[in-house]
Amino acid sequence: MGHLRDNGDDGTARGGSDDRSAEGAARRRPSARTRLRSLRNSVERGIRRSLRRADAGLGEASRPPEDPDWDDSFSPGGRPSGSGFDRPRRARRRRARHRARSPYPIVELLPGLIIVVAIVLDQVTPTAFTASPLFAAAPLVAAPFFSLARTLVVGIVSTLVFLGLHLGTGNLQDTATISQALNVFTVSVLALAINGVVRRSGERLASARVIAEAAQRAVLPTPAARIGGLHIAARYEAAEEGAFIGGDLFAVQDTAYGVRLVVGDVRGKGMGAVETVAVVIGAFREAAEQESSLEGVAQRLERALAREGTRRSGIDLFEGFTTAVLAEIPHVEGMVRVVNRGHPEPLVLAADGALTVLAPSDPALPLGMGELGAWPDRADEVPYVSGSTLLLYTDGLTEARNAAGVFYDPRERLAGRIFPGPDELLEAIVGDVRLHTGGGSTDDMALLAVSRPTARQPERRRTMPVVP
Repeated sequence: MGHLRDNGDDGTARGGSDDRSAEGAARRRPSARTRLRSLRNSVERGIRRSLRRADAGLGEASRPPEDPDWDDSFSPGGRPSGSGFDRPRRARRRRARHRARSPYPIVELLPGLIIVVAIVLDQVTPTAFTASPLFAAAPLVAAPFFSLARTLVVGIVSTLVFLGLHLGTGNLQDTATISQALNVFTVSVLALAINGVVRRSGERLASARVIAEAAQRAVLPTPAARIGGLHIAARYEAAEEGAFIGGDLFAVQDTAYGVRLVVGDVRGKGMGAVETVAVVIGAFREAAEQESSLEGVAQRLERALAREGTRRSGIDLFEGFTTAVLAEIPHVEGMVRVVNRGHPEPLVLAADGALTVLAPSDPALPLGMGELGAWPDRADEVPYVSGSTLLLYTDGLTEARNAAGVFYDPRERLAGRIFPGPDELLEAIVGDVRLHTGGGSTDDMALLAVSRPTARQPERRRTMPVVP
């Protein structure tokens, strides 16, 4: 808080030859406003010292969990300055630095400010007015955010300051004052109980998040960064904040026939969709190793979903299906084979920024709808040279809308842009989608990027992110 200035206007100016005179002594006597400021500053300094001692002695209790934020600081070429891909990254870096300094900068000071406001009101208002509700509010505000020790300190300081103010006025023995002091003390004890409940709830929430992350890794494991000489990156963005798993899926498998990939979207939500995701991924990993053609892999997935559908009931029995796109990248040939079963069309980004849409030559029904029509799958072959990146995604990307209802168009946003690798590409897409939608989305989004490195491209290394 501010330092008091000694300018002579408030009766604190330094005198000259008349310092020892009665007039000089009267002028040096602090005014009521100055005394009030001094009291406020002293209380604030005392609260800060007490909170620091509590932190040093007992440590910080767990605060409400936050999703980790990190920064990998890349500078893709071919982007105009200040583009949508750039602004979210700078904002995340600022938020990371801000959280590193103080997770709750306003809440840290709020209990102390409430106590100071209560002191001011108690001094400038008539005796009939009581500021006890504000003294009681200070520990209640601290309870959900502070540690148990700091909440205890705030409660003790609030109670003692209230008693000290009324002790100075001589009405501490008044029945109403005693009742108000008991109210402040009781609310402080209640704040400690609330702090314990919040802390236990935070621990249970953190445990649930760990379990959800473990379930996601078991059902939808993140592929390795390098498979079969290719650079791989995958991202799963849940529409619901705090959710970890849904109906979108991806998988990468290195086989004798090349690196095979699948990205899909299961109809529906909830545990039923998660079960179907597990079935599809399990069937894909087995078929990818055994089937000699990509068309054979697609047929194996069709049969696996047909078996899964026989044990379902209700609407899933008639409308259960999965859109999917399968890809095969041979180890030596400079091409990629694609089978599309009703899924959004993949994209190939060339090293010079050119973009190619892999539209299927023969549109096909999604997996699990074989009863409506059966015909042989046909894989399309397109060039996939060194330096190119194959991008597969679910409809959560193309159906992301802004406030005006305009859908996100990855073709328009990515055409002509160059990215150092698949990780940077996916990070830029996720940031641009958040900027487009204003931070909200109505559907999960799965992204899978596969880059064929050039002969001179250095080996990718995973390093810890550095936050400036």
